[in-house]
Amino acid sequence: MKTLYKNAHFITPQSPNPTCMVTENDRIIYLGEESTAATLHPDSEIHDLEGRKVLPGFIDGPLQNQPRELHFPLRHPQYHQSRRRRQPDGARLFCRGWMHSMTNGEAWPPCSTTSTRAPSSLTPRTCTPPGATPPPSASSTSPTPPDPAGGVIHRDAAGNPTGLLSEAAAVNIVWPHVAKVASLDEKLNFIRAGIREYTRAGYTGVVEMATDENLWSTVLALREREEVNIRLAAHWIISPKDDEEEVLRQVDRAIELHSLYNAATSPDLRIAGIKVICDGVVDACTAALTEPYASNGDNCAPLWDAEMLKKVVRKADRAGLQCALHAIGDATDAKRLADLGITASVQPVHADPAILRAWPRLLGPDRCGRAFAYRDFLDHGAHLAIGTDSPTAPHLPLRNLYTATTRRSAREPESLETVNEHFSLGLLEAITAATGGSAYSCFADGFAGTLEVGKKADFVVVDMAWEAERLLEAEVWETWFDGRRVWRRE
Repeated sequence: MKTLYKNAHFITPQSPNPTCMVTENDRIIYLGEESTAATLHPDSEIHDLEGRKVLPGFIDGPLQNQPRELHFPLRHPQYHQSRRRRQPDGARLFCRGWMHSMTNGEAWPPCSTTSTRAPSSLTPRTCTPPGATPPPSASSTSPTPPDPAGGVIHRDAAGNPTGLLSEAAAVNIVWPHVAKVASLDEKLNFIRAGIREYTRAGYTGVVEMATDENLWSTVLALREREEVNIRLAAHWIISPKDDEEEVLRQVDRAIELHSLYNAATSPDLRIAGIKVICDGVVDACTAALTEPYASNGDNCAPLWDAEMLKKVVRKADRAGLQCALHAIGDATDAKRLADLGITASVQPVHADPAILRAWPRLLGPDRCGRAFAYRDFLDHGAHLAIGTDSPTAPHLPLRNLYTATTRRSAREPESLETVNEHFSLGLLEAITAATGGSAYSCFADGFAGTLEVGKKADFVVVDMAWEAERLLEAEVWETWFDGRRVWRRE
């Protein structure tokens, strides 16, 4: 079946932008002028887009199987308690939006004062893993394990856990616990809810950056049951361990799954690579810096031994896996990324001025002047991929692009405050990074990420003015996946 889309502005690599597109089944077969399209494809079904912009479908980073219907903003302890009363039978409450500066980097409230009837998990704005109250079976007298490799179980002066778990402690303790206590139906519903929200926002692809056995088996189960209207390129999480063989077995598992689920055999659901968290984040003072933090004079070592990290990356790379490494960088790295062919995967939502007001105290003003230097990456010729880091940050792509292009706050749109405005991106550059750049980062650029003849008919119709300053006014109108409309604004 052919469909002709007219009366629109199609954002493509070619110039000038086409005003008409024709798709056949799941592929784009024509981009150009309407008059030519009508002659070449007279039997097409006509779809009038009423002058709107058509962009490639957005492709975002992390999608985690957390319950969005119970995933509410963390504001104040009284708010937390009121939610408990409104959902007394809820097994778990997930709070989002917590930042270390809100509670001076401490768990709040302490485990000893929090009811275990409905344990909580905090999803921070940053990529530092959450703090959590203990599972219902735990008690303040239960022995706790030592800190795992690459992680910290924060404790009070008496040695009791406060409820804050950092880095690998959360990955290896909180995440498996949540997965264990949730039923398969619950987990399937969590993922369904996430996909619905992503489709509404204009996404046709996800680059998942923390895949483990639990998430992978759940996604496979979902695909067996129903059609999934989003492409998922998963990265297998590799956790630091004291035993080298145990570390490399994780890479072997990723290689094994990649041989079964790859771009050739399963392009819509595949293991694209591995993910390694090399250090933490500035907000928690766990990012590994070359100089100590201004706030406390301390510094953090990387979470990985350099030689072990080399073995992990070398093994994965030789097997054809993409290697995604979370790490902080310095001014010289922008050029090194380009020279080495490394993609800079960034999340402009983290550059929102409203959530960076603690940084001058943590880093000092000089280092803040290098924060989120996206322009440097492009100017040196590096590939740029834009995502949102959801659910640790809001997933809406147009708000994310607003901060990327204006360096202003999408959270506080009335504010004129900016963060290093000289590092801003142009509107087309930002959109390209959030679509084609993300596709390139996970080896999907051969079939997705841009509007080109022969590629998948994944696109989003947006009612918008072509001005960065007006991106907060823009609205997603329709989302199309594989040539099918999967969401429409009513």
